Formats: sequence, C-alpha cells, structure tokens
Amino acid sequence: MKVPRRRLHGLICQRQFSSSSRRLEIRALADLPDRIHPSYHETKGNDLLSLQWPSPPRNILLVKKENTTKTTEAVIEFAQHVQAIYPNISLILEPTAASELHALIPFPIYTTPTPSLTSFLARKVDLTATFGGDGTILHASSLFATNPSVPPILTFSMGTVNFLNEWKFKEHKRAFRELYMSGAPSSRHSILSSSSEPPVSQNATPTFPGPQLSPWPPNLGASLGSSRAARVLLRNRLRVAITSPSGELLTPPNLHALNEIVLYRGASPHLTHISISISGRVFTEAVADGLIIATPTGSTAYSLSCGGSIVHPLVKGILITPINARSLSFRPVVLPGEASVGLRLGEDNQGARGCEVSIDGVSIGREGMFSGMEARVWGESVGRRRDLGGEGDGWIGGVPCVMRGSQPDGATGDEGWVGGLNGLLKFNYPIGEEE
Repeated sequence: MKVPRRRLHGLICQRQFSSSSRRLEIRALADLPDRIHPSYHETKGNDLLSLQWPSPPRNILLVKKENTTKTTEAVIEFAQHVQAIYPNISLILEPTAASELHALIPFPIYTTPTPSLTSFLARKVDLTATFGGDGTILHASSLFATNPSVPPILTFSMGTVNFLNEWKFKEHKRAFRELYMSGAPSSRHSILSSSSEPPVSQNATPTFPGPQLSPWPPNLGASLGSSRAARVLLRNRLRVAITSPSGELLTPPNLHALNEIVLYRGASPHLTHISISISGRVFTEAVADGLIIATPTGSTAYSLSCGGSIVHPLVKGILITPINARSLSFRPVVLPGEASVGLRLGEDNQGARGCEVSIDGVSIGREGMFSGMEARVWGESVGRRRDLGGEGDGWIGGVPCVMRGSQPDGATGDEGWVGGLNGLLKFNYPIGEEE
C-alpha cells in the first residue's frame, strides 16, 4: 500500500500503525543469520553476468536518500510489499533511517550503532536496495568499502542525475522478484537433477542439500519462465592506500573507491604539486588545482566535468584527469586496470597542508595530505575466480549492480549505458536544437 505524501507527516507524528513493542521494535543486526553469497556466471550472447542464489536471500539492506519525502514514502511502500510477499525476509536500515522509519513500518527492522555498522553489514547483508540517485549508490557502496566482496545492489532512480540507476521505482515489484528468484529452479525436476543445477559460490551456505523441495515459493516466479537469472554488471573499484612520509599506513586496509579518489587544493589559494608514478616509474609532476584518479564508472562524474574521457564500465582501466592544470599540454590519461598509480606531494607545496583528499565525495582525514605523504591507487581484481588464483567457477570482485534481465537474446547489456549518455548527458547534442 502506497503512503500518500500528504499523510506522511501525520504518520510520523501520530504513529498510525500498531504501537505494540513487538511490531515496532528495532532489533540487533547481530541476531540475523550470516550472509548468503551468490555466484556470478557468464551468459552466452550477453556481456552481463547472471546471478545465481544458492538459496533465497534473507537479509536486505535499504539505503535511502536523506531528508526527502519521496524516498521515505518509497522505502515504506517497498518494505510493506516485501513483508507481504516475502515474509521470511528481514529488513536492515542504517541507524538514522531506522530511528526515522521504525514507527511507520509495522514489523521489526534491524540495525546496529554506527561504530560497528560496516563490520556487521559485511557479515549479514545478502543484498542492498537503494532509493535515491547516484550519490546514494556511492554511499551504499562505501558501506562495504573495506570488504572485497560486495552484496548485489538493486538501484531505484529517485535522485537528480540517476546515471547509475537502472530501475524506476514503479517497477520495484518486478525488479525485486527477478532478483529474488534468480537461480531458482523452474520445477521440482530441476531440483532433483543435479546436472541441471548451476555451480554456486564456495562461500555460500545452501539450505537444501540433496533431493529436497525448493525453498523458493512455488508459484512466485512462474511469469519469469525457465530462465531465472538476474543480469549483473560488476563495476570495477579502485584500491586506495595513503601512507605517511615514514611509510605508515594511514587509511583502513583494503579501502576501495567506486567512482574516484581526488587530491585537491581545498581552501588553499596555491596550486598543488603532485609527483605521479605509474607502476613504479616516474611519470610527471602535476601542478594544478588537483588530480582525479577515476574508475570507468566514475568517468561520467567529476572526471568528465574536468575534461576526462568517457569509458565504458566493462573496460578495466584507471583514469588520470587533472583539475585546471597549469600546463595546457597535460591531458587526461587512461591506464590499464593492472597499473599502479603513486601520488606523492612534493616540497614545493605551500601552506600547512599540501592538499585535501576525498574518496567518492567523502573527505578523508581532517589534516589532508602534506609534503612527503603518498597515495597509492591500483585497480581491484575483477574476473573469473580461477583466473585470479581462486577455486571454483564464477566471477569475483567489483560492485554487482543488478541490471534489467528482460533483454532479448544477443543483447550486449549496453542499453542502459548508451541510453544514459544520450538521454541524461545529451552526448553530442546539437547546440541550439530543441528536443
């Protein structure tokens, strides 16, 4: 049931739902079962991967854009739908959202205090649903920034730009059904036949060993046909490490960025002097307002505004884009994903701080970087498990973003990306021509 906007304020103030503590309580995230890991497999004729659940997902993290009535209404409607159709699923919210919404949702929700949030999320969350724009997706990804394995993200377009968002909220029932049923057998026969089952992640914990009935609802995915695989795009991340002049690591281990890492002069009126090395070899010194190291996903964000190249998200690459460089010959550079970029602040930097640092739009540290400190950036390993030294089938790494699964055979998975360039960014749009 959708909550009309004019009633939302009244709901918050008057608590129209049942006031029993059992139904409106906030429970501890630690009480939930551990995470179920899906696996990702190649599909003939499609650049996107197929997602396979070993058993139905149980724990969903809901991430919403803050201070917007529209997204609050959407989360409530989505939560009510999930609880009605998938009663075994538990919903997880961040602490602030849980305090705001728990009185409006007539069943328990789960959260944990902020200091322990990210560690518990990495252990408990099966999948994430976002309600907002591109910034909301970046925030959801940042909750798993120190985790090499990110749960799949289902994104609903409710923000300003929405370049990374795949689904409109009015499609939420269909979108979630496709994701929930992905990998579910289409009949009892397919369950009893071990040869027809796709391989699953070794980290997964299947709940139905041997020839037993399917744990999925029997008729829920009937409209999906025999092919029940959600399409997933693994978005490459960057790994980031910032060290002191003595070599001490100052950032959390295994820190990742989905969009970019930015070194910039901040409030200082002086240009920054940043020595750049590529895979251990000196490349150049950037004298500029700053420097952007971006992923292909981030190539359509801040990097693009500074004149950087547009790179397809399936390309494994690292972008170096200057911000207002002093030299007109300093052009953006695209490196292979296996490269390592070193950024060291030289002694020519003026002021107490050489520059400030942000990762996916969030400032890192209060003091920024000063002379002698170094930031090292390299690509995350994304690919076939066996090619990366692991065991088993499927792909690992990256941020799994759920795309539309109802594409015809032979589709390449580029439709959303091309549509975003043309519809949102107005790529090569004739000047002065109206739509």
